[in-house]
Amino acid sequence: MKRRLHKKYLVLILAYTGLLLLIPYVLDYGDKSVHHNNKLQQQQPRCPDLEKLWDDNGNASEQHAVNRSQTRIHIYLHATWRTGSSFLGELFNQHPDVFYLYEPMWHIWQALYPGDAGSLQGAVRDMMNALYRCDFSVLKLYAGSQNITTSFIFGWKMNKVICSEPLCDAHKRHDIGLVKEDLCAKCKKRDIRDLERECKKYPVMVIKGVRVLDLSTLVPLMKDPAINLQIIQLFRDPRAVHNSRLKSKQALVKESIQVLRSKKQTDKYKRLLVPNNRVNRAESYVSSAMELICDNWLSDMLLVLNAPPWVRRNYLRVRYEDLVLQPMEELQRLFLFSNLTSSPALDRFALNMTHGHGYSSDKPFLISSRDAKEAIYAWRERLNVEQIHQVEAYCSEVMRHLGYDKNSGDKTT
Repeated sequence: MKRRLHKKYLVLILAYTGLLLLIPYVLDYGDKSVHHNNKLQQQQPRCPDLEKLWDDNGNASEQHAVNRSQTRIHIYLHATWRTGSSFLGELFNQHPDVFYLYEPMWHIWQALYPGDAGSLQGAVRDMMNALYRCDFSVLKLYAGSQNITTSFIFGWKMNKVICSEPLCDAHKRHDIGLVKEDLCAKCKKRDIRDLERECKKYPVMVIKGVRVLDLSTLVPLMKDPAINLQIIQLFRDPRAVHNSRLKSKQALVKESIQVLRSKKQTDKYKRLLVPNNRVNRAESYVSSAMELICDNWLSDMLLVLNAPPWVRRNYLRVRYEDLVLQPMEELQRLFLFSNLTSSPALDRFALNMTHGHGYSSDKPFLISSRDAKEAIYAWRERLNVEQIHQVEAYCSEVMRHLGYDKNSGDKTT
């Protein structure tokens, strides 16, 4: 009797032990199956929700295409810091048919600092949505106790519309040339509603900004038939951008911190461009943010590459190097895309702005005449070999797409 009980207990113990051994195997098999499925999903082409992103019905239809000759044109100059976007914007600021705004989303970033750049993208898009409709009351959200007038607009002392008749007699709108800030500073402050009325008179409205992190933020404005936003995206050799950012690092610290704060905690951060010594914190922030810039550039390129035809017709890629080495040819291309007509005076302006003396002034954001070739190739003299290799390593895919050769002693194409 006792032997039978012992046998039963032994069988139960063996069965229980076998069950314990079997459970990890089953769980491991399940994990492998999930991992295998995830791996297959990761191997699928990027942007699986692209159709949904561009069109609510899942169709790349032509419903967003409009006759631009009969519609007001809205353009966003999509760039990042130190790519030459101020010069590109100035070409539109000079055109008498363009209502131009320089960095209006600066107000958001300043008012909501130190909010991370990612969380501010919705507010940036909402402000653009209002501004393109000539509704400037949106600025009141970020004015605090300040009174909203023409002098509140960021960069107003360089704005041809604000500093010209009928808002001010410091300049004539059809005269081509840089605005004299000292004269514009004497202009009487005008109510924001006066600026709204002027805005509605112009056939083309252009906003230049560096605070849109990626192109997907602007998709709703591209799809909105009332705005039908067109994008001109400016690129520049990442090595030149990195060099210029380091040169202006003190002025870019706050923005760089906000960009870095947008990095997801789950993302692995390569930190390739962080200096080995941590003495210069400003340089560390500015260098690290450069990595995210290349990430966003690549994301934008893939987005456009997979976009429907109507999107590609409303998108124009511009390289800074082409813009300053072939200013008149690129100006024609820009104005053709924008449904604008150039003039000999505008051609001369573009040519003179790229055939000045020296690389840059002591003020990093001052618009002035530059020596284009020196501006393009200055990075070769100012970056050390390690810095160049680091940028090339992290931004290699971007450089390949844009046609920038890796450093070999020859000048970039």
